[in-house]
Amino acid sequence: MKKIKFFIIFIAISSSLMFSVYHINEILFDNKDNEEAETKPTDWLYAQRAYPSGNINHEIYLDALHEAQNMRNPPNILRGVANWTFAGPSNTGGRITSLAIHPSDAQTIYIGAAAGGIFKTTNGGASWIPIFDNNSSLAIGDVAVAPSNKNVLYVGTGEANGGGGSVSFDGLGIFKSLDAGLTWQNMGLEKAGSIGKVAVDPQNPNRVFVGAMGYLYEKSPDRGVFRTLDGGQTWQKVLFQTDSTGCIDIVMNPQNPNIIYAAMWERMRYPNSRNYGGVTCGIFRSKDGGDTWEKLTTGLPSSNIGRIGLAISPADPSVIYGIYTDEIGYFKGVFKTSDGGNTWSRFDTGGHLNNMFSSFGWWFGKIVADPVDVNTVYALGLDINKTSDGGTNWAPISNTIHVDQHALWINPNNPNQLYAGNDGGFYTSDNGASSWNFKDNLPITQFYTCEMDFKNPQRLYGGTQDNGTWRTMSGATNDWVHIAGGDGFVCLVDPSDNKYVYASSQNGSFYRSTDGGSNFQSGMQGINLSEPRNWKTPVILSPNNSAALYYGSNRIYRSTDRANTWVAISPDLSKGSRNGNLAYGTLTALAVSPKNAQIIYGGTDDGNAWVTSDGGTNWTKINSGLPNRWVTSIAADPFDENTAYITFSGYKWRDYQPHVLKTTNKGAAWIDISANLPQAPVNDFIIDPSFNTNNQRTFYAASDFGVYVSYNSGTTWAALGTGLPLVSVMDMVLHDSSRTLVAATHGRSMYRIALPNAVPTVSISGSIKREKGDTVSAEIALFNNGLFKTLNAGLFNFNDLNANQTYEIKPYRNDNPVRGVTTFDIALITRHILGITPLSTPYKMIAADVNRDNEIDVEDILLIRRLILRQIDTFPNNTSWRFIPKNYVFMDNNAPFALPFPESLLYNGLNENIINADFYALKIGDVNESANFFVKPHVDSVAKKTVERQRQ
Repeated sequence: MKKIKFFIIFIAISSSLMFSVYHINEILFDNKDNEEAETKPTDWLYAQRAYPSGNINHEIYLDALHEAQNMRNPPNILRGVANWTFAGPSNTGGRITSLAIHPSDAQTIYIGAAAGGIFKTTNGGASWIPIFDNNSSLAIGDVAVAPSNKNVLYVGTGEANGGGGSVSFDGLGIFKSLDAGLTWQNMGLEKAGSIGKVAVDPQNPNRVFVGAMGYLYEKSPDRGVFRTLDGGQTWQKVLFQTDSTGCIDIVMNPQNPNIIYAAMWERMRYPNSRNYGGVTCGIFRSKDGGDTWEKLTTGLPSSNIGRIGLAISPADPSVIYGIYTDEIGYFKGVFKTSDGGNTWSRFDTGGHLNNMFSSFGWWFGKIVADPVDVNTVYALGLDINKTSDGGTNWAPISNTIHVDQHALWINPNNPNQLYAGNDGGFYTSDNGASSWNFKDNLPITQFYTCEMDFKNPQRLYGGTQDNGTWRTMSGATNDWVHIAGGDGFVCLVDPSDNKYVYASSQNGSFYRSTDGGSNFQSGMQGINLSEPRNWKTPVILSPNNSAALYYGSNRIYRSTDRANTWVAISPDLSKGSRNGNLAYGTLTALAVSPKNAQIIYGGTDDGNAWVTSDGGTNWTKINSGLPNRWVTSIAADPFDENTAYITFSGYKWRDYQPHVLKTTNKGAAWIDISANLPQAPVNDFIIDPSFNTNNQRTFYAASDFGVYVSYNSGTTWAALGTGLPLVSVMDMVLHDSSRTLVAATHGRSMYRIALPNAVPTVSISGSIKREKGDTVSAEIALFNNGLFKTLNAGLFNFNDLNANQTYEIKPYRNDNPVRGVTTFDIALITRHILGITPLSTPYKMIAADVNRDNEIDVEDILLIRRLILRQIDTFPNNTSWRFIPKNYVFMDNNAPFALPFPESLLYNGLNENIINADFYALKIGDVNESANFFVKPHVDSVAKKTVERQRQ
């Protein structure tokens, strides 16, 4: 995306390797003619999820999030699978949106990552721990430490910067911690969308002001300034302009907290345009603690206003600074007041800052006042610019660090100590920015893709947002090096000859290396560069011949000489919808059948899917039965050339949207195998090549909410393992020989998990018998893998079950209640009540409790009498039969009703090869077991519906 400053490289890799890699990167990836295009944020993530309606329904997003959270809880997480472990990198950085430090303790730092949650250090950055991973949203807008109590933290979720990346998702409100981040509580404002600022009263930690920007892509009334006086228990909206105008910044007078300044920003994005300014933008002031507000105008811009950043001088709180962006995103000026906001004047002179925003000042636009010197101010844009003479002269102080500055903290006790957060990570300076130190231990990289060297599986590769393409040669988490620039996307390593390495950047720029990734050359000879190409252009290696590659613009190209040359093999496969800010009409997914290289699939960002069976001579559209959504991946089955799978982005429109579909006839028809997956975008899909037991495939699906696995061809899904943060997983790679699955997350770097060499399978067998030993025919429901079988012999056997899943066995039978119930049963119950001959077993007692009130009394006798006389058709509150696991041990055989007893068997992970699941069958009222039990059973309607719901 945006250009990386080359000085970072000296930190990352040795100088001997640096020249060969980065000299070619400067030429290939950082072409200055395209600098603005490469530095401007994109709507790619949002465009995926919004097609074709143009927006994401926040309520539906929350529903999908809750589904994912439920699936991450036992027993839905598969047992018997190793946990996810961090695979790195930690030394590449990622986008930071907020820094929070208490003035009394500069060693304790809280970092808010755009899509990676919150990290805390107590040793100045030598080590970090994530402290927010158990919460619903890891997209962070602002973090604040209460000045009067350093253990009180407030977090506003949802990044308020107006670009792409993690801003696809808004947040889930305000969170609070009273123990320095150990535990958190959601304090509301769930519909505030993204949070621009959290300002805590310097004297009262329960008095907080929140600047809410609302949803980025839809209007909402939950925008503006919100206030709480009770620590977040209740909120009041105290400043509101319009449903398109939010609050991006707030500052509070440290000497008089009733004086508050708020920067209001009119901002909306639409499918075909954006509005990043308007007449409602401006600086507002309250002198009475937020009860009333006035717009400040004297000396300030009155038109063409966009985002505004605010700073109040700690040295003199009557001095306030405002940095202005125009409606497009260009720099408009820095303004200063020395009388608390009554009058303002232009603060920057000489044009030093004119280019500090390029054309996208809405991506940053903050200003910071020096804590001791009123004439020293820092302006944040592409770089950090500083003035020490009251605005006359400005100079950049961040030349050696990454661009796109979002946060700056200056130690009030030592103004030479600065902390900076930007799109590349976290930096510190102890000498007033004469030099900077990069903290290379924060795992917050936003990956788009991942790759592995199949000859050396410890070598991982990945393309990242704003940080190019990186790799590790050792498999360590802290030795990754940068090998290609731009926004890093598809990277490939030839599995048969790893000296061939491929890398790509935004909008389909593609490069090849013939020396293992040390040097790159253009690999686009033959591709028509005037054709539309996706931000993440798909490129794949043929599974049949690694010298063959396929590339997708709006049509498909093939190379048979390792990207030396390309030839088009298809027409335009898109719908051609290329108008507006969110332009569609490009290929986004490609696949070649491992069984037949002539079978090639293509999917587009505007919902088209195609297949050729003759290597590209003829193409067939295979949209029928597919949702009109952005195609994220296509996987051709490794066992059957006619079978393939397709996945989609987007959230459901109405009741349901399939995200994974399967064809067994090359796209002539499709079936939904999404089953119980969260209704959220599926970003990648892998078929495990090692498992095809009884024609049951094993699948892995990368979702916006983690990774899911199915061991039964998509009949059911479960969250795979634990330890993976709840962030979007954009890509996966499976190394079958080592049984390693790697996941690329968009905000928390990469994770790996060790897969079992084989899916352990078990059989569950059992019997349904009366107490006296004769078999009873019953219907047996096996829940949690979609099976429901009718077994009439009283014996059952379920084979080839995945031992890592949870199963419930439950028998059903509901036949004629009168059959077998006689006056002799009345006599036995009477003798039991009178104590003459008590019923000898707990099963007879349970059968005698015909009204299911956990007692045996005269009412049971009367009910049996009425049943025999046909005055009633069934027993109230009871079924004809009850089934109790044979291995259940009653606490007291004489009082079987003392505690609730099970009527099914639950297996939460199976550790034996064969499981016995035997049941006693009790015919209610038939105490002497005389019922004719060979009648074909009939499942009652309630039970049948329960089973059907489980199957769905």
